[in-house]
Amino acid sequence: MFKRIHILGASASGTTTLAKALSKKTGYCHFDTDDYYWIPTDVPFTQKRNIEERQELLKIDLGNTSEWILSGSLCGWGDIFIPHFELVVYLSLPKEIRIKRLIGRERQRYGTEIEQNGERYQLHNDFVEWASQYDEAGTHMRSKALHDMWLSKLPCSVLKIEGDKTVEERLNIVHRRLK
Repeated sequence: MFKRIHILGASASGTTTLAKALSKKTGYCHFDTDDYYWIPTDVPFTQKRNIEERQELLKIDLGNTSEWILSGSLCGWGDIFIPHFELVVYLSLPKEIRIKRLIGRERQRYGTEIEQNGERYQLHNDFVEWASQYDEAGTHMRSKALHDMWLSKLPCSVLKIEGDKTVEERLNIVHRRLK
């Protein structure tokens, strides 16, 4: 049975949601790359940690348990953790669904702050623009091309889940693979 699982995909593809559900079902610890990538600030997701600090924090947390699920992308900065992965799950979702989810999540998190003249308006628009490029962009940024290239080089088992599925459907697909 796989005990060290990494789940990745485009922003708003459901990686964190699936990881939390899988963690609840298996009892494995859940970690999210955003917690290592970003410094906690009053305005979240605006200050990046340096790579060495991200790696050290994640190394400590992953080292404290033998059963874990790591959600989010760490291509490039987190490649040192590849040897620890036993299963990598890649979630793929059509762009229009992802962007609709992303905007909905931003509205839920920040409310009117993302509206014009709101405190997060420009950050929100920049984030949506960045996330919209995922399917077409090259390997210079977090993109389908980068993820495809990264996945092709992994020495562990890779499970791709494509399309708009419920959390329960995705959970069942992963759980079957775990057995």
